[in-house]
Amino acid sequence: MNKEIKFVSSYSGGKDGVLALYRAIKSGYEPVRLLTTYNENAGRSWFHGVPVEILNKVSQLIDIPLDLVKTGVGDDYTKDFEKALLKLKDNGINACVFGDIDIQAHYDWCDSRCKVANIESIFPLWNESRKELVYEFIESGFKAVITIVDSSRLSERFLGRTLTKELMAEIVAEGADICGEDGEYHTFVYDGPLFKESIDFKFDEIIRNGNYSILPLLLE
Repeated sequence: MNKEIKFVSSYSGGKDGVLALYRAIKSGYEPVRLLTTYNENAGRSWFHGVPVEILNKVSQLIDIPLDLVKTGVGDDYTKDFEKALLKLKDNGINACVFGDIDIQAHYDWCDSRCKVANIESIFPLWNESRKELVYEFIESGFKAVITIVDSSRLSERFLGRTLTKELMAEIVAEGADICGEDGEYHTFVYDGPLFKESIDFKFDEIIRNGNYSILPLLLE
């Protein structure tokens, strides 16, 4: 293991972040923490909407401690993320791994936060084929379920379905991006080569918020 890189992984619960974490570990970097931004008002993680009980279960099953960044929106979000990175740097972290693929604004935001903390930003998936990355994720043995869709661009019928190559073809046929990189859908990874065992979960009732349809997760 390359002890020179001790990293925190920006963890959303979704497929791209998990694949980035997996690649970083395979590269010999040492994972020290998972870092997840958390919306206290909603009681779930930002963007992917994962409840804390399931976040903690993931941390346990992949054997990487979890840090929650409890934060709001806008400037508060940015400042709280920077504070979390600075605290981790004081505890020996020297890099942060992100799952972004090709949206420059996302790259710039993440990289700027790392510059403030004086740590390295690492993007294991950067500028690779969206289709090939999804296929790699599936072929590696990871399992992820669709938990959020932008119903203006992708039907609610995709909620609760586990990613397969056949499902990816259905998503493309609806005119959505295969990777959901533009926000068409979000996922939760519940099994795969990083996990000691699969996470047992169930679905709650669908929540609709504007264009977004959300299928909440609960631990079994």
